[in-house]
Amino acid sequence: MLSRTPLIPGLDDVLQSDKRVHEPARLVVLALLDAVAEADFAFLMKETGLTQGNLSAHLTKLEGAGFIAVEKTFAGKRPRTVLTITDGGRRAFRDHLRTLRRFADLVGSR
Repeated sequence: MLSRTPLIPGLDDVLQSDKRVHEPARLVVLALLDAVAEADFAFLMKETGLTQGNLSAHLTKLEGAGFIAVEKTFAGKRPRTVLTITDGGRRAFRDHLRTLRRFADLVGSR
């Protein structure tokens, strides 16, 4: 087995990061949900600029990973989807940020 020393320190950590979090739209959704107690679908659509279908697909991935909780309710007769970040989602998001910060610090110090 060949051993290698990466040219850029921390590169392997970034390459091995959780792709469910690393994808930009999902990273933004997790950042938004980390900053608020809860958010509804319309708020996330407005803040991210994603289409309804695209946002829905990303939320499905995040929910499947256990990173967010989705609650479907009604406001009067209108359906309302309320989203919160789970403890696991918060951990995954913050771990990913730490990895990116370490990487940025290492690259920036070169």
